[in-house]
Amino acid sequence: MTGFALDALDHVQLALPPGGEEAARAYYAGVLGMTEKSKPAGLAARGGCWFRSGAVELHLGVEQGFLPARTAHPGIRIRGLDALAARLTAYGAPVTWDDAIPGRRRFHTTDPFGNRLEFLEDT
Repeated sequence: MTGFALDALDHVQLALPPGGEEAARAYYAGVLGMTEKSKPAGLAARGGCWFRSGAVELHLGVEQGFLPARTAHPGIRIRGLDALAARLTAYGAPVTWDDAIPGRRRFHTTDPFGNRLEFLEDT
């Protein structure tokens, strides 16, 4: 016995290049429909931005020498996968479907910085 239990994932942090906050807002709030969450004052000075939708919370932090996460990624469950795929396609983001997991429909895309995102829906 460990004496502790992991309850839930609180948030996932992705990196963005210096000055990328406006592009992050346009994508995460404008395209994905997430709501920007205020950062605590002590963290706001570092730059970046936080977004939330339902139980999903993503933090984007400024990283000097930024390189996008091309393999590591959050897997986000949604309802309305086809509608999101159409919205991302209209925005110009790549949508790469993958049927490798039985019982789930899913695709991968990238944010404006090249970070990989996975969206999936149970069938």
